[in-house]
Amino acid sequence: MPRTPTYRALARTPEFTPFFLCATLRVAGNTVSGLALAVLLYERTRSPLLAALGMFGPSFAQVAGASLLLSAADRLPPRAALAGLALCGALGTALLALPGLPLAVVFALLLLQGLADAVGGGVRYGLLTEILPAGAYLAGRSLLAVAAGVVQIAGFALGGLLIAVLAPRGALLAAAALALVAAGCARLGLRRRAPRAGGRASVAGTWRVNALLLADPRRRALYLALWIPNGLVVGCESLFIPYAPGHAALLFGCAAAGMLAGDIAVGRVLPAAWRDRVAPALRLLLAVPYLVFLLRPGPVAAAVVVGIASVGYSAGLLMQERLVGLLPAGTQGQALGLHSAGMLTAQGLCAALGGALAHVLSAAAAMAVLAGASVALTLVLEPRLRASRVRVRSVPVPRGSAQ
Repeated sequence: MPRTPTYRALARTPEFTPFFLCATLRVAGNTVSGLALAVLLYERTRSPLLAALGMFGPSFAQVAGASLLLSAADRLPPRAALAGLALCGALGTALLALPGLPLAVVFALLLLQGLADAVGGGVRYGLLTEILPAGAYLAGRSLLAVAAGVVQIAGFALGGLLIAVLAPRGALLAAAALALVAAGCARLGLRRRAPRAGGRASVAGTWRVNALLLADPRRRALYLALWIPNGLVVGCESLFIPYAPGHAALLFGCAAAGMLAGDIAVGRVLPAAWRDRVAPALRLLLAVPYLVFLLRPGPVAAAVVVGIASVGYSAGLLMQERLVGLLPAGTQGQALGLHSAGMLTAQGLCAALGGALAHVLSAAAAMAVLAGASVALTLVLEPRLRASRVRVRSVPVPRGSAQ
C-alpha cells in the first residue's frame, strides 16, 4: 500500500501553495464575516433564529446552486472562476457592512453569496484532484481541513477582537479585504487551465450528472452521511451565541480546535488499515457529547464538550476518500461540489431548525434535541455505509491543458 504523502511533500507540489492560500483566506474571511454578521443581527433583533441565519444563511442557497448551477464547476476555467468568485464575495461582504441595510437586502446578499459558494466549492475541489498526484487527495483534503481548523480558531479570535475594536461593521470590511487577497492568490498563483468538461453549463446538465451520482446506492449513502448528521451538529453550534453570549467565541474556537485535532489524527497518524474500523466511532463521537447540554454546563465545561465532539468531524475525510474512489470520470468537480453544497445546505437548514427550537424550548434543550437526532440518523445509515467500503477506482480525468 503506498504511503500517504506528507504535508511537506504537498507543499512542494506545483500550484498547491497558492491554491492553499486562496482556500484558507476564504475560510478566514467567511469566519470573521459570519461571526460579525451574527453579532450584528443579534444586537439588532435579539433573535436567535436571525443570528443563526446570519452566520449560516449562505448555506441555504447551496441547494439552489447544487440544483441549477453546479455543472459549471467542470465547465469553467478554474483560475478565472476562483478569482472571480472571490471578488464577488469581497463585494457582497462589503455591502453587508452598510449601515441601515434592510433585513431583506441582507438576506438577499447572503443568498447570492451562497449561490456563488456552491459553484466555488465544486471548482476548488475539482481543481485539487488535478493539482495533486494520484493517491494524494486524502492528504490534501486533510491539510486543507487542518488549515481551516487553525484559521477558524484564529478567525474567531480575530473576529472577536475586530468586533470589540472596530464594531461588527468594521469586522465585515476586514473580511472583505481577506477575500480580495484570496482573489489575488488565485489570479497570480494558478496557471491557466481549460475546463475539465466540454459544453455549456446548464440546468439540464446539472440535473443529469446529479442523478447519475445519486443513482449508485453506495454514493447515495455516503452523501447522506456527509450531509445530515453533520448538519444537525452545526445546528447545535449555531446556538452558541444565545447559549453563552459572552463566551460564544470560546465555544467556536474549541469546536475548531477539536476539528483540527481530528483532522491531523486521521490525515497523518491513523494507519490506513484502521480507517474503516474507526470511522463508525468517529461518526457517533460528533454528536453524542452534545447530549450533555441537557445539564446546561457552564462555559468551561461546555467548551470541553464541544472540543471533544468536534474531533468527530474527521469522519468526513474518510467518507470523502471513499466517495472519490467511486466517482465516474469527468465528474470530480460537480461530485465534490454536490458534497460541499449539500453539506452546507444541511447546515443552514439545521441552523434555522435550531433557532426555531430555541424559541420554543431553550438553546440548551434545542442543542440536545439536534444531537439526539444526529445520533439516531447515524445509527440508521451505518449498515448502508458498509457497502461503500468496496473501493472502485475511477478512470483518471485528463488534466486540463494550458491555454
